Amino acid sequence: MTRSEIEEKVKNFLIEDLEIDEEKISPDASLKEGLGIDSLDFVDIVVIVERQFGFKIKPEEMVGVTTLKQFCDYIEKKVNTPAE
Repeated sequence: MTRSEIEEKVKNFLIEDLEIDEEKISPDASLKEGLGIDSLDFVDIVVIVERQFGFKIKPEEMVGVTTLKQFCDYIEKKVNTPAE
């Protein structure tokens, strides 16, 4: 899966499922402050990512992921790395 496909899917679920304004979505946007994603939203994100990208988010792997770009980096790495 290409980076642009990942970014498009993430953008779409942020807008459609979490109802985040499109103009707030940028690579440098902070997940919490910039996009307003809280712990309940994160539960939804875990389910959406599993459904759309085929892997489970492990909370310990999300430590240090604070921006949308870092979140897409994380997804890209998981999607394009063979399962162990």
